[in-house]
Amino acid sequence: MKKSLDEINQSVKVPSVYETSFLQKFLAYSGPGALVAVGYMDPGNWLTSLSSGSQFKYQLLSVLLISIIIAMFMQSLAIKLGVVARQDLAQAIAQKVPKPIRYCLWILNEIAMMATDLTGVIGTAIALKLLFGLPLIFGILLTILDVLIVLLFLRFGIRRIEFIVLVAILTVGIIFGIEVFRANPAFGKIFQGVVPTSDIIHNHEKLVLSLGIMGATIMPHNLYLHSSLAQSRRYDYKDPLQVKEALRFANWDSNVHLVAAFIINALLLILGGTLFFHTNNQLASLQDVFNGLKNAAIVGKLASPVMSWLFAFALLITGLISSITSTLSGQIVMEGFLNIRLPLWQRRLLTRFVTLIPILIIGFLVNFNEQDFENLIVYAQIALSIALPFTLFPMILLTSNSKLMKEHTNNKLTTIVGLLLAGIITILNLRLIFSIL
Repeated sequence: MKKSLDEINQSVKVPSVYETSFLQKFLAYSGPGALVAVGYMDPGNWLTSLSSGSQFKYQLLSVLLISIIIAMFMQSLAIKLGVVARQDLAQAIAQKVPKPIRYCLWILNEIAMMATDLTGVIGTAIALKLLFGLPLIFGILLTILDVLIVLLFLRFGIRRIEFIVLVAILTVGIIFGIEVFRANPAFGKIFQGVVPTSDIIHNHEKLVLSLGIMGATIMPHNLYLHSSLAQSRRYDYKDPLQVKEALRFANWDSNVHLVAAFIINALLLILGGTLFFHTNNQLASLQDVFNGLKNAAIVGKLASPVMSWLFAFALLITGLISSITSTLSGQIVMEGFLNIRLPLWQRRLLTRFVTLIPILIIGFLVNFNEQDFENLIVYAQIALSIALPFTLFPMILLTSNSKLMKEHTNNKLTTIVGLLLAGIITILNLRLIFSIL
């Protein structure tokens, strides 16, 4: 069997189980979690977090926290599959299903990868418009050039890519930290918002937004990506102690970066709740936030063009770095389900061109109206929601297979919790789809 992402598979040497400190080992294994965390901070997350804050202040922070905890659980299963079975999720599924089902799953996941790419394209184009006044159509066409950025990064090797992405995440976090600090939120009410209440289920609008947060948080491409990136570390995978340690530190890496993703999304929600909750108009677009941050009539003395610019700059960063992860995820899906390898630049161009076709068609139909474009992000979540059950259930069953996972097979409790969570997420996503449609 071909290695998953052969060019980076086992490319990063890590310390032996018998040497160095916890911190040195953590740093050696740290990186894949940063690439995965990017998927939890795309424009879909931005819109749902900001909208949740503007409508219900801090009350939906609990939903965001629960979503991240569930994501930690699911990503841990993806890590386990990669480290123990030495297969990514696409490869493992492809080996267990008949060829017709394999092709159907490939098509479904390709659509999900394109939906993921779509959010990055739109986010980047909107950021370019906000920063430089570039018309959306030109910003969209310029995203073709980000293949050059991806290729440039990949020439540095996976370790340097991980560092670049980590710096980008820290930059975005600092930007929103500054903006929230200036907004002077009510910290007591923030802590209250972290505690779940039954009102979320009974209030229809809160429920719909909660479903949106859940749908924007847990996405299939992150599971495929993590199951492959977990194999990028080079160690003796025939040594049970080394495998156990690889699982331990890969999960540390994942959880730390998912906490960072939670903090950034929480900052967005708090920003929306602090600055825009008192206004009569709920946030309908990223443009609304950009304009609001420099409008004294809306945010009072906190209004500042610098804050608006930093917001747009953070959006541009997340749009660009998402290009890296969507490229890698797309390659994993194609290689795993079809056993076809393409050079990354070809894979990137193919994905981007296929993504741009519907964007440009819809753009000309709606005269490149920004609000309609941001609505595409919402509809992209539908595609991701449809693909998610076909990713979660196979992953849980595969990691519960004793022949494949040996002593690292899921115990009964893990399997039951996994299937229960996957079932709940599926029902919630169906509810979200019906709400949107």
